[in-house]
Amino acid sequence: MEHFIVSARKYRPQTFKDVVGQQAITNTLLNAIENNHLAQALLFTGPRGVGKTSCARILAKTINQEGHENPDEDFAFNIFELDAASNNSVDDIRSLIDQVRIPPQVGTYKVYIIDEVHMLSQAAFNAFLKTLEEPPKHAIFILATTEKHKIIPTILSRCQIFDFKRITVTDAKNHLMQVAEQEGITADEDALQIIAQKADGAMRDALSIFDRVVSFSGKNLTRQAVTENLNVLDYETYFKTTDLILQNNIPQLLLEFNEILAQGFDGHHFIAGLASHFRDLLVCKNQATINLLEVGEQTKAKYLEQSQKSPHPFLIKGIELANDCDLKYKTSRNQRLLVELCLMQLASVLTKDGEKKNDQPYIIPPNYFKEKGIKPIKISAELKEKAQEKATQNIPEDVTSAENPEKSVTSNPVVDHKKEESPSQLSNSQQTVTIPPTATESKPAIRNRQGRTSGLSLNSIRKKKEHEEKKVDTIVDPKNLPSDTFTEAEMQAGWEEYGKMQDKKGERIIGSMFAMNIPTLTDGKIHLELPNQSMKVDMESALPGLFQFLYKKLNNYSVALDITVNEEASKKYAFTPQDKYEKLREKNPLIDKLRSDFDLDI
Repeated sequence: MEHFIVSARKYRPQTFKDVVGQQAITNTLLNAIENNHLAQALLFTGPRGVGKTSCARILAKTINQEGHENPDEDFAFNIFELDAASNNSVDDIRSLIDQVRIPPQVGTYKVYIIDEVHMLSQAAFNAFLKTLEEPPKHAIFILATTEKHKIIPTILSRCQIFDFKRITVTDAKNHLMQVAEQEGITADEDALQIIAQKADGAMRDALSIFDRVVSFSGKNLTRQAVTENLNVLDYETYFKTTDLILQNNIPQLLLEFNEILAQGFDGHHFIAGLASHFRDLLVCKNQATINLLEVGEQTKAKYLEQSQKSPHPFLIKGIELANDCDLKYKTSRNQRLLVELCLMQLASVLTKDGEKKNDQPYIIPPNYFKEKGIKPIKISAELKEKAQEKATQNIPEDVTSAENPEKSVTSNPVVDHKKEESPSQLSNSQQTVTIPPTATESKPAIRNRQGRTSGLSLNSIRKKKEHEEKKVDTIVDPKNLPSDTFTEAEMQAGWEEYGKMQDKKGERIIGSMFAMNIPTLTDGKIHLELPNQSMKVDMESALPGLFQFLYKKLNNYSVALDITVNEEASKKYAFTPQDKYEKLREKNPLIDKLRSDFDLDI
């Protein structure tokens, strides 16, 4: 058996042009070499498998190839790779520092590539600081890591940092197509697209998955073979599920989910993929966002077709329901029931005709009248004028249509559907409709059993008008505000009433402050004396509501309040137990007798 070299090693980039998806970084490094502007310490950071170590090796080789006769020389004696995961002690760094002093025997630079540099210990980092900041002119350090946040800031400040990005799905797919072509393998575009998505931005993982699938299916890669080998749900599953949801076919939808579980797939993976599928359908709705869809051309056509069938509100609601199910999946005890419930809710979002269900339906839907052929009737100007005249007159509300049919018809016309002539065939003067006698016999009066007035009666209209007139009368004219005179007793009564209202609302401090501090009235102005500044601040915060209350209570909109602070007044308040006792004895001298009878102590 011949020795097999995995694709990740066989197709490792040898030049900057071979590096996939890092065009900005490779161009920067090439320009730095050409302009002799290369830093002495570089830090390559980014996810796994995106080309950090490969770029470091290419850079080390490129800076030593300048003017060399043999471009294939690898300069192995000038490139030193150190795995910081296993060489992370201070002694290892000291040994490295001793080697740095020796100039290269071949080439121009000695390049030290330290991989997984974040694994170095704190002491090793500190020992490395001085050499990293001022290395010999022939030494260049290239540090590579996947976790930049674990490197101490003093190291970061001495390096030129290059952030490697994830490989896009399109770039990974195109590179896999080149590899498949060189290997003589026939591969479907959708199959390579699935491999690129499964790699999650890592080119090394994509090549490893590619080798695994080739070992499974041979020289012909199909979408079905890839999905079967990688145990992933392909696009067809989600297309079929979405069609069943749009058709409101709940029984078949549950059977489809049962089949997915029987194939060994996880319900969590399925519902997360369904949410992503709805997102992709939503992306296809707008031409500006269609570039966000990372699929092949054939699959993109299917997405466009299904997105036309899916209403925009349905997709938004679908993403919300699927994402909610995704969040609750791990904490749910019956996970299968949770997913099934989500699917049934999704199938119930739309009605059978594809329209969104109305959360607040009409009592009588408008299409009911259209189906019955009932059309709206235009009331003539004469009927409107007569109705207004009747509303202004004091007509008894118990006048029935049997006594005066013409008047009742004019005030409240009802359509007689038994007539063959339509209203449009009659003139304005002939559009008067009669009420059948049965209608008036069954409802002889407009009042109901409780004696309340019906909303359609003339009396109710008249009372409503009177109420609105009274309501208008109570509105205060802002240009002519009342300023009635009031006495000190009236003012103090309103003051105490407002304090009690605040106490009932739960504002105990404000209520007690109003009860303890009673203002006086001098020359039409209210004066209030408070013992300290803090009480003044609390009182001023309650003034807006107080003024609004006093304006209406005293019917005077020019009420003003003058607040002064008298520190001497604080002596009136009792603070110690003895002071409190003296205060109580002033109010009731019998408290001394109570104390002596029961032999009480303070």
